[in-house]
Amino acid sequence: MLSFLSQPAGFDIGETGLLVYDAAQPIWRAMMVGLGNTLRVCLPALLASTLLGLLIALGRTSGHRIWRGLAIFYVDSIRNTPVLLQLLMWYFLLVEWLPESNAAMQLLPGVWLSKGGLAFPWLIQTTDSAAWIWAWPEQGTFNIVGGAAVTPEYLALCLALSIYTSAFLSEVIRSGIEAVPASLIEAAQTLGATRLQQITRVLLPQALRAIVPAATNQYLNLIKNSSLAVAVGYPDLVSVGNTAINQTGRALECLTVMMSIYLALSLITASAMNWFNARHALKGQS
Repeated sequence: MLSFLSQPAGFDIGETGLLVYDAAQPIWRAMMVGLGNTLRVCLPALLASTLLGLLIALGRTSGHRIWRGLAIFYVDSIRNTPVLLQLLMWYFLLVEWLPESNAAMQLLPGVWLSKGGLAFPWLIQTTDSAAWIWAWPEQGTFNIVGGAAVTPEYLALCLALSIYTSAFLSEVIRSGIEAVPASLIEAAQTLGATRLQQITRVLLPQALRAIVPAATNQYLNLIKNSSLAVAVGYPDLVSVGNTAINQTGRALECLTVMMSIYLALSLITASAMNWFNARHALKGQS
């Protein structure tokens, strides 16, 4: 049934990440490249959405009316619009409103943004001494040279997933924060703890008990929503799988492989979050 996976793929992939790939390699190798691209966008998006969701949740629970109002507007506007439309919006903003590659925008020293994507410093290995050095991008005549770069498709997908998921995570984190008894914060204030200490040492450790189970669902949704990458041409697992279907005509088999991989990713994520939740619960009892 799956013997076709050993056949030559016969198609190229625009982004291969850290994996080496060419069209003569088997289809299973192409699938692994698609899986690598999926993980390459999901892992940063998971981290970014968590940090952004925490900031928005703190804004929602803030005593300042302006911060609270901005956080409410952010959550309501993001949660009530489809993630696909947000993805397309970010993509067209990046490819239409950014400057050309020969006149890139410098965000930070060594960080350049243009229609060609985001270029940033990266470690490379020299050929003569096998030493690792930092390669810094520079503005060339036609584009940015040196360093590493990610495409507009990758940026649009990562931004859309991070921002969309952060709106849901912020509500999860806010509910966990509000479940912490006010007496604990008052006790920390009495002991002279700063606001940062109250958040990191009292509020968040207690709130994690209510946050982790609900946050797991949002992380699983982010992984599954990454399949929308096909809408902007980012070669994730679904995009590579669709190309494999067109090349081989084995639709049912390719879909089975893709569904199995997404199932495995979801089970691994859920198991990791359950382990973290159990470990945190043991710490709370000790």
